[in-house]
This record gives sequence, C-alpha cells and structure tokens, in this order.
Amino acid sequence: MHDIICPHCNTAFKVDEAGYADILKQVRDRDFEQQLNKRLALAEQDKRNAIELAIAKKDREMQTLEAQLKQSAMHQELAIKDAVNKAEKQRDRIAAELQQMREQQATELRLAETKFAKEMQAMTLQKDNEVRDLQAQLQAGAMQRQLDVNEAVSSVEKQRDALQSGLKEAELKHQLESQSLKDRYEAQLRDRDQAIERLRDMKARLSTKMVGETLEQHCETEFNRIRAAAFPKAYFEKDNDARSGSKGDYIFRDQDDHNNEIISIMFEMKNEADTTATKKKNEDFLKELNKDRNEKNCEYAVLVSLLEPENELYNSGIVDVSHRFPKTYIIRPQFFIPFITLLRNAAMKSLEYKAELALVKAQNIDVTNFENDLETFKTAFSRNYDLASRRFQTAIDEIDKSIDHLQKTKDALMGADRNLRLANDKAQDVTVKKLTRRNPTMAAKFADLNNAPDQKSA
Repeated sequence: MHDIICPHCNTAFKVDEAGYADILKQVRDRDFEQQLNKRLALAEQDKRNAIELAIAKKDREMQTLEAQLKQSAMHQELAIKDAVNKAEKQRDRIAAELQQMREQQATELRLAETKFAKEMQAMTLQKDNEVRDLQAQLQAGAMQRQLDVNEAVSSVEKQRDALQSGLKEAELKHQLESQSLKDRYEAQLRDRDQAIERLRDMKARLSTKMVGETLEQHCETEFNRIRAAAFPKAYFEKDNDARSGSKGDYIFRDQDDHNNEIISIMFEMKNEADTTATKKKNEDFLKELNKDRNEKNCEYAVLVSLLEPENELYNSGIVDVSHRFPKTYIIRPQFFIPFITLLRNAAMKSLEYKAELALVKAQNIDVTNFENDLETFKTAFSRNYDLASRRFQTAIDEIDKSIDHLQKTKDALMGADRNLRLANDKAQDVTVKKLTRRNPTMAAKFADLNNAPDQKSA
C-alpha cells in the first residue's frame, strides 16, 4: 500500500500496488511520448535538410553543364569563323603572289627582249663591220679570198640564225613555264575558292552530308556508325506509335549495366528544299514535339533542323528553348552526335544524384512506415490508456466518494464525541447537593441513607 496526498484537499489516502503502478506508468508514458515527439521532429528536420542539400547540389551541377554547353557552342562558332577568315586570307595571299609573279615574268621578259635586241644589234654591227672589212679585202684581194669571205659570211649568218632559233626556243620555253606556273596557281586558287564556298555553304546550311539522302537517313546513318562503340545498350528507333494522333521521328533511350534508364530523348527532324515557296520556322514544331515527348515519357525533346538557314541564332549550333517548353533544344545536324553525348554524360553524372534521391525516398518510406507503426502503437496505447484512464478515474471517483463518506462518518463521530464530552462534563457536574437542592423528598431520603450506617454501627 502507498500513501497518496490529494493536491486539492491535502487529504492522504492509500492506493494498492496496481493503482500505484498505473499512476507511475502514466507519468512515465507522458515523458516517453514527449521525448519521442522531440526525436521525431529532429529526424524530420534532418531529412528535409538532406533533401534540400541534394537538390541544391544537383542544381549547381546542371548550371555548370549548361555553361559548358554554351562555351562549347561559342568555341565551335569561333572555329568556323577562323577557318573562313584563314581561307580568305590565303586566297588573297595567293592572288597577290600570282599578280607579283606575273609582273616579275613580264619584267624578265622585257629585260630578256631588251638584252637580246642589244646582243643582236651588237652582233649585227660586228658582223657588218666584218662584212665591210671582208668586202674591202675582197676588193683588194683575189677571187679565193672572195670565196673565203662568202664562206665566212655564210658561217656568220648560220651562227646568227642559230642564235635567233635558240632565243626563240628559250622564249617559248619561258612562256610554257610561265603558263604552267600560271595554270598551277590558278588551279590552287580555284581549289581555295571552292573550299571557301564549301565553308560558306556549311555556315549557311550547316549540313556536311545532305547529298542524295534525307535528314532522317543522315542522322540514322551517323548514329549507326558509332552505335556499337559509343552506345552498345542504347535504343534508337523510329517512333511508329501514332495512337494519340501524332508521333515524333526517332526515340533514343540508354540504360546502364543494371538496366536503369540513364536518359531518353524524343527527336524530330525538319528540312525543306531551297525552292520551297512557304518557309517554315522552327518554333512551329515545338508545341507538337513537346506533346510527343510527354506522351512517350521522354526526358528531353530535340529538334534537328535545317530550317531558317540565315538565322544566326540557330546557326550557332545548339539553342536552348526551355523557356518555352521544358528540356527542349534546337540543333543543327552536325551537332546530332555531340549533343547526344553531352546529354548522356550529364545524365550519367546526375544518375548518382538520382540514386541518392532514391535512397532518400527509401529512407522516407522507412520513416513513413516507422511513423505508421508508431501511429498504430500510439493509437493502441491511447485506446488502452483511455480504458485505464477511465478505470482510474472511476477508482478515483469511488475513492472520492469513499473519502466523502468517511468524512461524513468522521463528522458524525466527531459530533458524537463532542456530545459525549458534553454529556461527560454534565455528568461530572452532577452532585447530590444539586439534585436535592429543590427536592426535599430526595434530600430526606439521601439524609436517611447517610444516617442509616450510623445507626447500624451503634
């Protein structure tokens, strides 16, 4: 038995072991519940902090990836511009060299002609002098010397003819070499012009392999060329499901060694001939592409387009239009494979964060199960507590009733005691004198009784 003091009336009453154990258990359960609620609140706060940290970390990684993509596109555009500028500078340099060579050849030819004319003039003067000398000798000599002079003149004329023939051959050879050099430089210049035109055409159309095949065939061929080496587990096929009323061109899906999907892309290829009267715009196809992406459960949507060839925005190669439609991009055909690689590498990095988020979700499920179990326990405990509390309250009510009854009994006993004390005081106050004071008969009897012993003794 344990003594318990009522906090209201400060009355002590006794409670058996079972009642005392129930009261003690109630106090302890309240403390346990308070501590448990505090621990659950701390665990919930830690869980929210972990999720916020993971989401913030993923956002920073995606921002870094977008910056790298933009920087790569800027580098490629600068490389194309540098190539065009270099080709134009080389063409100008070759043209200047060819012009300088032409001027040099013309100068050399004039110098050679001048030199030859001077030599011929000198030889002619020399031969004329010799002829005059010989004529003078012939006039002074005999017929034999005349014949010798004729032979000498014939020899000189032959030498002169040989020199003239050699000069003509040298001039012809020089002309042939000049023409050959001119043809070679002109061929190089034509090649450079063709290279510049190809670069300009590539910049205007941004297509390197569009002859004899459609854009879809080109992209499929480019992907199949590197499928076995770069994407061995990838799925890249035409979208033939038109149950919703529309379909894209190609769907790309890739997965890891554990068959977990890494990335999925819905592709749409758009091209048009130069002679098309009504020119389409890239934005005309974005809404339908986004619809196909959502219906086929793809993460990204990519429009591979040759439309608007004069638009410098799309000629940069990769354009992010996520401000219009989520995770949607417009690219030129030559960026088809690099863009898939970039998105796949970024998805591989984010796969770790997905695993972490899955772990956090699993932990959330565990916490939820724990909370459900705890809630079940609390419900059962609360039901048992209500039953025990009602019984305890009934016992307390009965105790209060007993206390009231005992208090009434106590009051009655106290009243009886008080009456007994008064009766005792009254009884103690009773004397023979007071009883016989107004009763002469009784006084006489008591007097007789008092005198009776005296007579017996006499």
